Amino acid sequence: MANTTLPKPLRLKELSDYIDDNPFVTDEELAGEFGVSVQTIRLDRLELGIPELRERLKKYAEASYSQVKSLAGQEIIGQLLDLELEHAGLSLVEVTDDMVFQKNGIARGHILFAQANSLAVALIDAEVALTGLAKVSFLRPVKLGEKIVAKAVINSKNGNKYNISVTSRSDNEVVFQGEFRVFAVDRREVNG
Repeated sequence: MANTTLPKPLRLKELSDYIDDNPFVTDEELAGEFGVSVQTIRLDRLELGIPELRERLKKYAEASYSQVKSLAGQEIIGQLLDLELEHAGLSLVEVTDDMVFQKNGIARGHILFAQANSLAVALIDAEVALTGLAKVSFLRPVKLGEKIVAKAVINSKNGNKYNISVTSRSDNEVVFQGEFRVFAVDRREVNG
C-alpha cells in the first residue's frame, strides 16, 4: 500500500483510513505496511489522536459487553470487540499456552468452537438463548500466538429461531466456519 516516499500529510491520511478499515492492526504491522519505524507510527497515531491497539480494543469491548443479554460477560469466549444485537458481532481470541496441545502447539478445536458459539448466542436479544444445531468446519490448524477474529452474522430469523453464520480468521485467512441454529427461549420454560 504505502511506502516511505509518501509525504507525511498523505501518510497520516492513509494511516487513519487503514486503521479505520483494520482496527485490530498492531503498530508493528503498520510499520511494515507503511515502510516506516514503529516509533514513527506511534508518533503519527499520537498526532492523529488514535489510541494504541490495547486502548482501541478496550473501547470496543466496553461498548459491546453492555449490550449482551443472553450470556454473562465471563461466559463469552474471547474478547468481545463489537456487537449489534440481532445483527452481527466480532470477538478476538489470542491463542495462549493453555489453549493448545502441548505436544504440537496447535489450538484445541473446542476453543475455536466455543468462541464462535458464544458469539452466536451473544447476538440474540433475549434473556436465554440456546444452541440447537451447529455445523462447523475447521479449515486449517491454528497455532500458539495466532489472533483469531470471529465474525458472526444473523442470516435469518423465524419466530424464536435464528440461523447464524460465523467465520473465524487469522490475519485474512479463514480458519473456521460454522452455521449455528440458536433459539431464544422463554426463561419460564428453562426454570420450569
